[in-house]
Amino acid sequence: MFDPSSAIQDFLVFGEFGDVNPSISDSSTFTFLDPKTMKESFEKDVEGCFLYSRHWNPTNKYLAQALAALEGSEAAQVTASGMAAISSTLMQLCDMNDEILSSRTIYGGTYALMKNFLPRFGIRTRFVNITDLAAVEAAITPQTKVIYCEAVSNPLLEVADLPALAETANRHGLKLVVDNTFSPMTISPIQLGAHVVIHSLTKYINGTSDCIAGCICSTAEFIDALSNVNSGATMLLGPVLDAARAASILKNLHSLHIRMKQHSANAAYVTERLQAEGVIVHYPGLPNHPGHATMKRIMNPAFGFGGMFTIDAGSEEKADALMQMMQMEKVGYLAVSLGYFKTLFSAPGTSTSSEIPAEEQAAMGLTKGLIRFSIGLDNDIARTYERIMKCVRAVGVLPEPQRA
Repeated sequence: MFDPSSAIQDFLVFGEFGDVNPSISDSSTFTFLDPKTMKESFEKDVEGCFLYSRHWNPTNKYLAQALAALEGSEAAQVTASGMAAISSTLMQLCDMNDEILSSRTIYGGTYALMKNFLPRFGIRTRFVNITDLAAVEAAITPQTKVIYCEAVSNPLLEVADLPALAETANRHGLKLVVDNTFSPMTISPIQLGAHVVIHSLTKYINGTSDCIAGCICSTAEFIDALSNVNSGATMLLGPVLDAARAASILKNLHSLHIRMKQHSANAAYVTERLQAEGVIVHYPGLPNHPGHATMKRIMNPAFGFGGMFTIDAGSEEKADALMQMMQMEKVGYLAVSLGYFKTLFSAPGTSTSSEIPAEEQAAMGLTKGLIRFSIGLDNDIARTYERIMKCVRAVGVLPEPQRA
């Protein structure tokens, strides 16, 4: 079985002076001793040679190689944001008049890209319930080029059956692209048949909410195509990650396996107890979650079910009151994003999924009272749970007791 933590631990980088952390290459351009080598570098990627940091930078290369080890892919490329990774990948894979078949529950920015922006270039998207394999099959047309999903969806936490989707994609000659931002180490999509894996490094992989970054993991052929000087999306669109940030992310990456275990353990502790109290909770680690069996089948069990869960407060008013009180009671911060060492919570319907029209939110089950939690690395998770419950009781989220 693939072990992402061992893959990362086996990945070693030696700097120019034997330093355990590679030096930051703080340079936009690189010198050549021989004009012939410079000419070759414009024509192909010459191993060990760097031309210009929009193409490759040594520090960014180190991080990309570590991320390829994390996912078990042949190669990877880092970008200036998760959205840069998504948009570059889709524009590399699709031409005018091509179609994307996407999960209907995805990050709001990705939805807006597919629904509103890509059609300007003749690329259209069909949105389906990705957990309904018959619906996926039925939606494929001769124009379809990509099946796109999130391994664990934002914000509804649907779990995609990646092996089945990969089989469907291969049978139709399509590419399966998976956003694995919610579930690094927990799920390894490349090992399950995905062709391209994307991360917002901003979230769990970096873990300190101090930068914006993304990555694309795939075959060496696809990564080379992305950075082609004549036709590569990352080369020509230019979403370059700053080398200093790449070095910082690389250092944080090596604690990811420890952090994911703690995030998962804390989420399991809180959600089990909230559900026992009668709170409406959605978490893949709970046996009654619709994706629980699928996730158990495809996950790397050592890292748990992840640190993301949602609760339904019942109404927008109660959700707002609960979030405000939880911040006052020091449960965490009312903020978007995830993967931080402190707990973060927000109402996705009016924030990270606000790009999705209200009628489509309703159709997919995104209620106005839904609150998304990214549970932190709290050492005393029992205290955190008690603080949450104090707020839940005060706001009146619990159902009224049944009268005899």
